[in-house]
Amino acid sequence: MSEDQIVEMKSSPSWQLPAIVVLGLIALGGLAFGWSASSKLDSTQQAVATQLKTTQQSIQQDMSSLKDRLAQDEKANTDLQGDLKVVTDKLKITQGQLRKARTEAAKLNDETNQKVTALDTSVHSELSTKASADDVKTVDTKVVGVRTDLDTTRDDLKMAKSEMGTLIARNHDEIDQLRRLGERDYTEFTITGKNRPQKIANVTLELKGVNEKHNQFNLAMTVEDKRFEKKNRAANEPIFFYLSGTHIPEEVVVNKIGKNTISGYVSIPKANAQGSEAATKSGN
Repeated sequence: MSEDQIVEMKSSPSWQLPAIVVLGLIALGGLAFGWSASSKLDSTQQAVATQLKTTQQSIQQDMSSLKDRLAQDEKANTDLQGDLKVVTDKLKITQGQLRKARTEAAKLNDETNQKVTALDTSVHSELSTKASADDVKTVDTKVVGVRTDLDTTRDDLKMAKSEMGTLIARNHDEIDQLRRLGERDYTEFTITGKNRPQKIANVTLELKGVNEKHNQFNLAMTVEDKRFEKKNRAANEPIFFYLSGTHIPEEVVVNKIGKNTISGYVSIPKANAQGSEAATKSGN
């Protein structure tokens, strides 16, 4: 019995050693796994910490940018409020001045209307005491006539007069004024180019030359088959000529000189035209 027990005790360690080795390997594997997990955890913690730090920095930058924008917006708002106050104050002043101007204009208009009414009443009162209604109409007609004569005289004084006493028109408007006087007939003309005879009223005109620098021209005239030339004549200088059987001169006036061109008018007294008609009838 003792020998059997001894044999059993000696043979039992043969399976325990592998078990111990396996347990050791398992323990080492656990340690390795734990170390790996710990390393991964540290790495993850560092990555999370880095990302968190980056996020915090980004948030801080955004907050700083938002603060700057808010400060700029507040400053702009303050400036706008100041400008608005200035504009409002100026507008109040302008409105006040406008109201004052309107009041003064209305007051002045009322005063003017009162003066006109008083003057009109006074004039009508004086006229009613001094003359009848027909007399008033006659006086008004005479006043209008005198005013027309004064206007005509005023217009006449603006025009130059020739040595024969005729008024010299310097442009188309003044020619129309002379036509309204009814003393002469006026035929306007424009001659372009030299040596081109052109019949104007009862005279043939031919431009011979132009001196723009001195505002002068040379002109050939043919009157009743008689030709004569006028040299170095100035603008608005009348050229007089007579027709047979007339005692009042007709005239040619050039009032515009250009490059190889002249413009002006021929003036014929209506008395000459009547005399010519009478002579023609008597001849027939």
